[in-house]
Amino acid sequence: MLKRIAVSELCLGMYIHEFCGSWMDHPFWKGSFLLKTERDLQRIHASDISEVWIDADKGVDIAPGQASQSVEEVSAEAEARLLAAGSRMPPARVPLDQELERAQKLCARSKAAIVEMFSDARMGQAVRLDQVGSLVEEISESILRHPNALISLARLKTSDEYTYMHSVAVCALMIALARQLELPDEQVREAGIAGLLHDVGKMAIPDAILNKPGRLSDAEFSTMRSHPESGGRLLLESRQVSALVLDVCLHHHEKMDGSGYPHRLAGEQISLFARMGAVCDVYDAITSDRPYKKGWDPAESIRKMAEWKGHFDERVFQAFVKSVGIYPVGALVRLESGRLGVVLEQHAQSLLTPRVKVFFSARSKVPIAQEVIDLAKLVGRDRIVGRESAEEWGFKHVEELWLGIDTRGGALFG
Repeated sequence: MLKRIAVSELCLGMYIHEFCGSWMDHPFWKGSFLLKTERDLQRIHASDISEVWIDADKGVDIAPGQASQSVEEVSAEAEARLLAAGSRMPPARVPLDQELERAQKLCARSKAAIVEMFSDARMGQAVRLDQVGSLVEEISESILRHPNALISLARLKTSDEYTYMHSVAVCALMIALARQLELPDEQVREAGIAGLLHDVGKMAIPDAILNKPGRLSDAEFSTMRSHPESGGRLLLESRQVSALVLDVCLHHHEKMDGSGYPHRLAGEQISLFARMGAVCDVYDAITSDRPYKKGWDPAESIRKMAEWKGHFDERVFQAFVKSVGIYPVGALVRLESGRLGVVLEQHAQSLLTPRVKVFFSARSKVPIAQEVIDLAKLVGRDRIVGRESAEEWGFKHVEELWLGIDTRGGALFG
């Protein structure tokens, strides 16, 4: 049974289910654990946390006669507070094309804010993070209105704007992943902030290295690998972010097998949020066009990431796949019927039956009338049988099929 108690009532042997307050108010990266040491108890007493949730079924209960609140009592109390404060309801779900229009404007505003923020850092000025909270809130609401719109749009960044739009994309991916992991709202927000700021240390890297079209030399690669610690120092000096955000900045390049950098952390040494950051950072990096290579197809990227044993936390990666789909929006797929199409939207219950816009016959190798089909309604009659490469087929600007606008001009074929 869950009970909310005062920190003064905590004792060893209790199972802490959740701290009441922000991640910034306590020194633990784990939100739930068995309280086993006097040192941890003292750290809680010394923090800004005044109340915690305990799980009496997993640890020691409070003594008879001590005051506590049940989940039901707190829920009723919280509902009353929300009504009194006139809290907004979560935004309603809208169609993909409708949210894409809003997402385009949000991407432009976000890029401008990040360019300004990173430029300040590059010039040695104190980084102002006053816009970060509102940006994360807007991105979070966009994902609630439609989970695929902004994430898919941010993936279409050009190579010269990669550094800035990568931050927007990872922010959105972190929010979606945090929701998939069913983290509390405050932690979802912190995950978004961490995504937005995870690469701020790249402002200490010369443009000649960041945008080099060829392979980096050993010395250049060493300089590039310094960006997590540079970002960590910058955020620490700003005194405006939580330890969680700082940790993601420092450790999003660590790997579960200990082969990552900068500290070669392994397994449980890597925090949950840094593990999340590692997955989101890599996915956006390999699906984006860079100065030295073209981005991979989203579905192919998921397949390749699944093969990198020792790189990612398996539980986190599985949750990530659920959030973006086995066949993410924009993936080019072949159907059993012989038609080729691009994925438009995920199905809420099945990763294998997205909505697809078909446009080409793989058998006769000619364009066909474009048609949107819902594979969930065609079970037993048609299905995805594989991924395809737009480059190998000679298709250009495939993103226009799901985006609904001409992104760069030119014909789709030839």
